[in-house]
Amino acid sequence: MAAPVRRLVTGALSCRALGWRAAVAGCRGLSSASPWRLHGAVCLRRPAVLSQSKTHVQQEVDEMLKQIDLEKSFYSDHELQLIKDADRLRRKQSDIYDSDDDDDEGQEIVMAQDLEDTWEQKWKQMNLASRVTEADEKKDHTSLNRRLENNLVLLVKEKIGNEDIWMFPQMEWMAGETMRQTAERALSNLSETRIEALFLGNAPCGFYKYKFPKTMRGEDTIGAKVFFFKALLKNKSLLTNKKKGDYVWVSKDELKDYLKPAYLSEVNKFVIDV
Repeated sequence: MAAPVRRLVTGALSCRALGWRAAVAGCRGLSSASPWRLHGAVCLRRPAVLSQSKTHVQQEVDEMLKQIDLEKSFYSDHELQLIKDADRLRRKQSDIYDSDDDDDEGQEIVMAQDLEDTWEQKWKQMNLASRVTEADEKKDHTSLNRRLENNLVLLVKEKIGNEDIWMFPQMEWMAGETMRQTAERALSNLSETRIEALFLGNAPCGFYKYKFPKTMRGEDTIGAKVFFFKALLKNKSLLTNKKKGDYVWVSKDELKDYLKPAYLSEVNKFVIDV
């Protein structure tokens, strides 16, 4: 009985192995047999330049924590000097003051309060840069120097059929390259100069599938499957291969003004503004 059972198990494992090999072979040939074209896209993000302004609640909590810290802290050297100067000034103004008690008699004394007054004057003369830039005032969405408190992502305008559609930069996959390499090629295709960007991993962060317009469909072509990869912008490169109106830098809350609802729904799953 042992031999028939062994042959039965061996046969089942062999069939399973053959089926697995057939499945792998089918996946490898997907790019040529499938009616869906594969694309790699890059979600290029310009990180926030400034910290976000505090909300009313955050401001109240911050003031409370500062007050607690002040009450529990020790005096600093400067505060100790203020107390010492106040005590010396009080003794000088009293009737029992003896100048021989001061070692620095006859020398010009710079009191800690005088230093504070000098620092206060310098602070009042300092002009802080505005959080609102010229690009914000002009509503120039092609500039990187806008919405400094928010993360910005790059969108480009591409013509699909007879329609202009906003999307992340993408390119069609070529045999012999990984999907990340396809996304890197999509980024390098935007400018003649090198765009320095840090890609965050080799695995895609999102996926989207769409059908081509009927005029572009054929027997072997239905649409595209897009795999998104995240990248951080490291320099302020100009997109020399794109006209000024064909690209924008937008925050997450502005994506709805450009992207189609189905595309936006998938993008919102991995575009996070923190």
